[in-house]
Amino acid sequence: MDRLSSLNRYASSCPFLGRTATGKLRTMSSATSKRFPTMSRLTERATKCPVMGPALNTRSQEIVAGYASVAGKADVAQIHKEQGVEVPPNATIEMCPHATAARQAAKVANDLATAVNKKKSADAAAAAGCPFHKAAAAGNHPFQVRGSADRCTSFFSYESFYQTELDKKHQDKSYRYFNNINRLAKKFPNAHTADPNDEVQVWCANDYLGMGNNPVVLETMHRTLDKYGHGAGGTRNIAGNGAMHLSLEQELAALHRKPAALVFSSCYACGIPGAKKVIFKHNDLVDLENKLKQYPKETPKIIAFESVYSMCGSIGPIKEICDLADEYGALTFLDEVHAVGLYGPRGAGVAEHLDFDVHKAAGNNPNPIPGTVMDRVDIITGTLGKAYGAVGGYIAGSEDFVDMVRSYAPGFIFTTSLPPATVAGARASVVYQEEYIGDRQLKQVNVMNVKKRFSELDIPVVPGPSHIVPVLVGDAALAKEASDKLLAEYNIYVQSINYPTVARGEERLRITVTPRHTLEQMDKLVNAIDNIFTELQIKRTTDWRLEGGRAGVGIADAEEVPPIWTPQQMGLLDGTTPKTLRDGQPNVIDSRAVKVARARFNTLLGPKGGKIYGLLLLLLKSERPVLMAHGGFLLDKRSSIGLIISLFF
Repeated sequence: MDRLSSLNRYASSCPFLGRTATGKLRTMSSATSKRFPTMSRLTERATKCPVMGPALNTRSQEIVAGYASVAGKADVAQIHKEQGVEVPPNATIEMCPHATAARQAAKVANDLATAVNKKKSADAAAAAGCPFHKAAAAGNHPFQVRGSADRCTSFFSYESFYQTELDKKHQDKSYRYFNNINRLAKKFPNAHTADPNDEVQVWCANDYLGMGNNPVVLETMHRTLDKYGHGAGGTRNIAGNGAMHLSLEQELAALHRKPAALVFSSCYACGIPGAKKVIFKHNDLVDLENKLKQYPKETPKIIAFESVYSMCGSIGPIKEICDLADEYGALTFLDEVHAVGLYGPRGAGVAEHLDFDVHKAAGNNPNPIPGTVMDRVDIITGTLGKAYGAVGGYIAGSEDFVDMVRSYAPGFIFTTSLPPATVAGARASVVYQEEYIGDRQLKQVNVMNVKKRFSELDIPVVPGPSHIVPVLVGDAALAKEASDKLLAEYNIYVQSINYPTVARGEERLRITVTPRHTLEQMDKLVNAIDNIFTELQIKRTTDWRLEGGRAGVGIADAEEVPPIWTPQQMGLLDGTTPKTLRDGQPNVIDSRAVKVARARFNTLLGPKGGKIYGLLLLLLKSERPVLMAHGGFLLDKRSSIGLIISLFF
């Protein structure tokens, strides 16, 4: 009965055990093999299994190295001597239980090895007549159980395989849970769960600026939807290459001051498939140069790297990498997905931010500025799905490069084009952020304040100069439990981050602070995190310091990492920074940026006029108060309505 219970434990991973009746297994486990007297018929059958066969082969070798290794007389005599066993006169070695077991083990090992070898010979013969056997014998078809030479009689249990792989994720605590979170356009940053009446505060979304519900974005999408409908109608080279797509690409090219740009369905589709990859250490210029030295300068190569690394918040050494690219004849491919919209005077990313004043003075002139970091980068990739609050990705670079990608990239050629309304909303968002820096400034101020609050409470935040707030937990199970408690007890949604997104032992809560989070909401978040760290006994910065540090936290004599945004750039020196919101206070909408964004669509959607539409309608229907910034003044809803009429109609 115990043996059958053991067999049942493996039924989920073995297709034969999973399909065979218990009675038959009992018979086979108790019946002796005719070919190999030391083993049962079930064990003999197992040697033919692609899963159990290799395991039994390994086991036979272990047996040989174990009991079988002491089957000789000298070995047995030595064991008796060491154990103080007195051997009776005229006793034979067969009378010793150690020797008997050892010799029996040797026979079992020999029979197992013979059975496995016979199975390999049979596989080789079978492979000659069956393509599935041939592929399986070569190790290229792991899902096929081999049967007779002319046909396959049994198949892999796919569902068991799926369950086994999922069990691995549960066992190492890296299984991903997907919460039902529905962000509310009129109550950002709030959302409801599966229950529409159960509202929570979202602190981990990548809609960094709240542009997913910006009034001019929604208005533009509604207008486009009314005129062009929902879907694009096909791929870009069939029916999905519309004026909205082309206009967005021109906008993005101008944003990065590059000759051309190309929009994809996602930024992931903008990657570099098929190329040989050589990975250099994170932000390690010495390691990068050593790897570049391995290849002739005439060998084509691309250095692909990020500006803002989304899980630790560090920023790549863009200028220095461009220097190495120039020296070793490489192209640079800069991933700005977590930076576009958030850095630079116009939101073009970190490459623009590094020459802040120069780009600010140039305004929206689309021409490149020689010598600037952004101009030195060959290829820039960005996303529309984070700070711009939409969906999709893009690349920007030279005209020939973009044309080559357009002509060869399967991720572009064979993917249905983004819907016109989505593309139009994305463009409106890009234009709005080009014209209004206030959202970026306030976001950085709020991030700075939350990091400061955490530091005062000894809550470990992975140090970095960007907007990312990674709170280190260092244990997958604890990170998941902390996330669950935040949601269940505090109505705060922060997803836990574990392997493989971050290294094991560096699990964390990744917090994103927006310009729309209020002071009271920040207070609630900080206090909740503090309480949960105490309740779950999660290590604080002091604890990590005693252990030598982890993920940049608690490192002895480490220098403080200042924000990439200076006080002057944030508007703190001249008092132009928007104020952090309080509960009940309205959101700020910049009227000039709205006007410029709307004007971009005059040709395709027609100029606004004749009736109160779009923004005015949204203001009238809004459940929350809204402030509009105009000429340095903040206007309430009533004054804003009057302003919209005077400006736009």
